[in-house]
This record gives sequence, structure tokens and C-alpha cells, in this order.
Amino acid sequence: MKQLHTKLISILLCALMVFALGCTGAKGAKKAEPASEVEVTIAEDGVKLSNDSSDFVLLSDAVPDAILEIRYYSTYNFVGERVDGYEEPLAFLTKEAAAALKDASDEFVSKGYRLKIYDAYRPQEAVSHFVRWAENTEDTKMKEYFYPELEKDVLFPQGYIDKHSGHSRGSTVDLTLFDMTTEKEVDMGGTFDYFGELSHPDYKGITDEQYANRMLLREVMMKHGFRPLPEEWWHFTLDDEPYTDTYFTFPVNSESVVAQ
Repeated sequence: MKQLHTKLISILLCALMVFALGCTGAKGAKKAEPASEVEVTIAEDGVKLSNDSSDFVLLSDAVPDAILEIRYYSTYNFVGERVDGYEEPLAFLTKEAAAALKDASDEFVSKGYRLKIYDAYRPQEAVSHFVRWAENTEDTKMKEYFYPELEKDVLFPQGYIDKHSGHSRGSTVDLTLFDMTTEKEVDMGGTFDYFGELSHPDYKGITDEQYANRMLLREVMMKHGFRPLPEEWWHFTLDDEPYTDTYFTFPVNSESVVAQ
């Protein structure tokens, strides 16, 4: 009788352990999902590719005042369709770039503006989509909106499209200003992703007010550690970007980066 009593106690203890710890031998117990493995590969052209999103943050968490208008998730972009890799209308940046952008955003808010984000981290898959689009010279449905002055076959040789983008390193952002008084975008004298001289920050064929708006955006972004691009008034990269030679591949969706 004593042996039976001891055996029953052992069975009960085991059952309690299975319930509390989720023993894999228990019927119906859930196994923990394995963590995604970090993969670093070298592309044919020698560029280092990585799927490691651990140093990235969701921009809407890091810079809550920013307005998101992720153009490559929509069809209103130079491709004319949703771009590969943009699975949700989200924006990611490295932690370092997001912190610097938060400081810039705070200054703009104090001046009566909010940032509007068109693009941030761009997966390599999206860049490859751009390359395929550029090589298909028959597809010109968005020409009148984004490159009316150029023939499509010059976009790749002139550097408008490339096999890799600084956006894929995670510390570059495309943005403009939103005026909280007028509740409209600030007039920059040209649209995002327009291929041509009009997009150069120092282009003089615009009004004094439009030029001043570009310089305001440029001045504050540079003050907070970003460098501008000579060909695009909306494009800024963190000076001290943490990944100078790594291009990332993870898609833009809510599973890629854990909310902070």
C-alpha cells in the first residue's frame, strides 16, 4: 500500500511539472518556435547581405510624431505597382538613425511641422525589383509623373537606379515636412522620386519660398547628424551609420521587427 501511495505521488508530481513547464512529451503541449537564424551571404558582385533585423526599430514607435506615406507599398510610385518586399505600410530604421531622426522631429515639431516619411529601410528584394523594372524599357506607364524629361533607358546608366541602395543599409530616410497650421505638405517645388534636375536641393528654378523650405529641411536634418544627397532634396543618410558595408534583406512587415 505504501508503494502504491508513493507511485501515485510521483505521477501527480510529474503531471504538475508537465502542466507548469509545458513538457514536450505532454499531449497538446506547444513547442517553442525556433528563432530565425541570421544569414549573412555574399552577392555575386561582392556585396554583403544579411537578414538580421535585431538592430532595427519600427519608426512609428521611435518617432511617433512622424506621418507615414510609404509610397512603395502603394501603386503611386515610379514603378506603378507595389514593390517587392513591402508587405505592410511600415517604416524601419537602425536604432541609431531612428534616435537621430527623433531629435530632428522634435525640433521640427517645435517649429510647427511634422515629418512625413516616404521611405526608410528598403529591402534588397525591392532594389532588385527596381532593376528589373528599369531593364524593361517598354513599361513607361508612370513616365509622365516621375521622369517626363528622360527616356527610361538612361535611368540605370545615369545612376537613378542601381543594383544596391543605401536605404538597404538601414540608416537612410526619404521625407518631407507637413505644416501643422495649414494641415498640408510643405511646398518643396517638386515631388518625391522625380527623376531630374528639379529634384536637386539647390535647384534655382523654383520660388524663393520653395527653396527656403528645402533649405529648412536640409539645415535641421544636417544639424542632427544626417547628410543630404546632392540629387534629391528628400534623401538623408545618418553620417555615422552603423552598417556601412552590409545590405539587409528582411521584408517590411510587422514580423521583421519587434515593437519597442
